[in-house]
Amino acid sequence: MARYPFAAYNMKVMFSRNAFLVDTINTTAGRVLKLDSIESGKLWRNSDVLVFNSWHWWLHTGRKQPWDLIQEGSHTYKDMDRLVAYEKALKTWARWVDTNLESTKTRVFFQGVSPDHNNGSEWGEAASKHCEGQTQPLARDEYPAGSHPAEVVVERVLRSMSNPVHLLNVTTLSQLRKDGHPSVYGHGGHRDMDCSHWCLAGVPDTWNQLLYASLIQSKISYYVYVDSEN
Repeated sequence: MARYPFAAYNMKVMFSRNAFLVDTINTTAGRVLKLDSIESGKLWRNSDVLVFNSWHWWLHTGRKQPWDLIQEGSHTYKDMDRLVAYEKALKTWARWVDTNLESTKTRVFFQGVSPDHNNGSEWGEAASKHCEGQTQPLARDEYPAGSHPAEVVVERVLRSMSNPVHLLNVTTLSQLRKDGHPSVYGHGGHRDMDCSHWCLAGVPDTWNQLLYASLIQSKISYYVYVDSEN
């Protein structure tokens, strides 16, 4: 947990990195991702503004996968469809927000899904094509491959909530930026293609500008807590 106080403005920004929003615990069987447990939610109480996001790490496998088992209720799985697991976790998070927060006291934002560009067929090139050598964004209003499946899940879960959550819908604008990734030029001499993270300065600055505009529009400037996967 990182804390950044701004005494002159009587506010504090807190940052916590939890890629899945729900809990991951260590057991004798290994690291367990608990889709229906959200004990970390106690950190989110008493904030004026909460900003959440999650998706990027749900697709990791092998050595980059930060869990060994998935648990829901009394059932334990070696793995499951990641999109299904993602929706189950988001529903747990949504229940927590609806049960523990008051919309008159806490404004909740959810930043939309950050897409990757590993499959050129999504934007009209060969499937083997990825972000390497891409120097121009797509000059159109919609992404050729359509809505991102995870973003569809996010929107469905948010619509089901009783507490209003403001969706920072950054997905489509980011889908159009196939040119915005580090490619092979990332810090530290990348050997592998990186078409999921973003260059800085770059696309994430636009996300921040949209969040800032939303905060100004809401006339909110108090105690901000950010729970992020990145």
